Amino acid sequence: MPFGLKRTLQCSLLAFATLPVLAQASAGLQAEDIFELEYASDPQISPNGEQVVYVRNSNDVMKDAKRQNLWLVDAKTGVQSPLFSDENRYHQPRWSPDGSKIAFLSDVSGSTQVHVHYIAQNRTALLTQLQSGISDLTWSPDGKWLAFNQKVEEKPAVIAKMPAKPKGAQWSESAIVIDKAYYQADGRGLVKPGYRQIFVLPSEGGTPRQLTSGNYHHSGKLAWRSDSKGIVFSANRIADWEYKRLEGDLFEVDFNGKITQLTNAPGREHSPSFSENGKQLAFLSSSGELNPYRNHKLNIMNWQSKQSRMIAKDFDRSIQNPSWIDSAKLAIAYDDHGMRKLATITTKGKIKDLTDTLSGTTLGRPYLSGQFSANFDGEIAFTKGSSSRPADVAVTTSKGKVKPLTALNEDLLAHKTLGKVHEITYKSSFDGEPIQGWYITPPDFDPSKKYPLLMEIHGGPHLAYGPHFSAELQRYAAQGYVVFYDNHRGSSSYGERFAMLLKYKYSSKEDFADHNSGVDAMIAKGFIDQDNLFIAGGSAGGIATAYAIGLTDRFNAAVVVKPVINWLSKVLTADSGLVQIPTQFPGMPWEHVDHYWERSPLSLVGNVTTPTMLMTGEEDLRTPMAETEQFYQALKHRKIDSVLVKIPGAPHGIAGRPSRMISKIEHTLAWFEKYKK
Repeated sequence: MPFGLKRTLQCSLLAFATLPVLAQASAGLQAEDIFELEYASDPQISPNGEQVVYVRNSNDVMKDAKRQNLWLVDAKTGVQSPLFSDENRYHQPRWSPDGSKIAFLSDVSGSTQVHVHYIAQNRTALLTQLQSGISDLTWSPDGKWLAFNQKVEEKPAVIAKMPAKPKGAQWSESAIVIDKAYYQADGRGLVKPGYRQIFVLPSEGGTPRQLTSGNYHHSGKLAWRSDSKGIVFSANRIADWEYKRLEGDLFEVDFNGKITQLTNAPGREHSPSFSENGKQLAFLSSSGELNPYRNHKLNIMNWQSKQSRMIAKDFDRSIQNPSWIDSAKLAIAYDDHGMRKLATITTKGKIKDLTDTLSGTTLGRPYLSGQFSANFDGEIAFTKGSSSRPADVAVTTSKGKVKPLTALNEDLLAHKTLGKVHEITYKSSFDGEPIQGWYITPPDFDPSKKYPLLMEIHGGPHLAYGPHFSAELQRYAAQGYVVFYDNHRGSSSYGERFAMLLKYKYSSKEDFADHNSGVDAMIAKGFIDQDNLFIAGGSAGGIATAYAIGLTDRFNAAVVVKPVINWLSKVLTADSGLVQIPTQFPGMPWEHVDHYWERSPLSLVGNVTTPTMLMTGEEDLRTPMAETEQFYQALKHRKIDSVLVKIPGAPHGIAGRPSRMISKIEHTLAWFEKYKK
């Protein structure tokens, strides 16, 4: 054997010999494992159903950022191949109607642009050199055009004329003049002047052509007419649209820029989708009533007559992503009791569930998530997740037989013992309302022992948790906590009545009773150490946590993440007030001071004795830092043991980077460890 080959073989054997040590079974998820997690998103099934292209999401430990690559997987064999896999970001893959090409967005050229990859030729073309963000990439049925949305920037407002600056002078930056009601957005900062417009672009390259115009945003899903001569979209083209954020109608625009309004019902019509023959247009609608929660209903329009009818009108769930699979049936998703279900619905309203494993596209906390696509032959690709795994790619048909295609995290998680997720149901002490929850037991759980309880409250409040993979909660379980979470009143996936139980009541003694009763139900199981109870939550969960410690001293310590502390100040400083004030409150704050104050955790701060950690991103515009600091300073004035943790550069999505997620988790664990008895 040649020396070089022998040396290589010896090194390989040595490396292999160490694998059992490195990959031996370990109890639970460790902090550094978060960088190694992967998940699939945006799976797109080819027109012939033979392949799925999807976004493979992973983390770059050196850049502390998400990688987004495109991979192809054979729908029959599960064999994968990288389409584009490097340090650049690739997303929104879309098959051409004949399946010979894939359009996508990527920053490989230095900024996000439209590209088209030719499958057989294995060649890729850069189609655009645009200056601002692109979204909602869509092929025309004849394959000759691509449509997309892009923001067309405008000159900023100017009031004062400044004198000429002397040559070489170093003056301060120019004043920023703001004259819009909606002027800031979390994660983006000040909104640059301009509006999103619809463009078309020849699929073989050329000059993009702007079809829409006006001081309105034209964004969201685009639906081409079957003859490829027009596009249906949703927009709010009301003159004072900034103040009527729940409104939106369907419009059609042709290649000459002529816009025709298709719907005018109160509320919002959106998510249009044409049947294969173009004779029917499916779309979703939601009420314009000033409520914090609204179901989205399925409608079908006869394209010739433009007459619409609502399908499954009495179905008390919110329908998502209607996608035609034949002339009389669509694939849909909907949330039900903490699960996201993939289903079919006929044009007569008959619903058939296919799977409840649509999940896994959020890593941090166990929110409902998941995406799917369908072709006209009834073949569906979707993200399949579970309580122990983030999203993989799977396929199914309208008959409901699920076939997993990938196993992205087996190399990391197969040799780990994760915490087990269990369901629990109980009644609220407030009014007997049934509440659904879950708890995660530590990897080495022994029911004869006693464990500390960590209650974690979800955000929204009109969102929902479920038995889904959660890096954050698994990390807490790995450190020996039983982690409890619930879907309290106000949570989605239980119908409008349950969601509306918190109208004008968030936070309140009512949702606190749901959480507190859950803690009691967990203690009744016999394995919870009553002397070691902890509470945490983020966003709306942070509000609930801060409110809870103003009502009880039963928790050893609390971690309040990105909360609202004072509703009187929050709604007039955050980016969400234009929607939040009319839907979550009975009127303006200066007209209902007592109501806003009653909902505010700051009103109860005089009762707080619980040691409290507060944590918020420095660039959070949804629950601004000033909210957190009000509570922190109030606690310090009262000499309550408290600490303020600021996350530099972070918006409301505080765990958006892997290191920030780890920081959030480890700070929480360290604070709770300090107060364990």
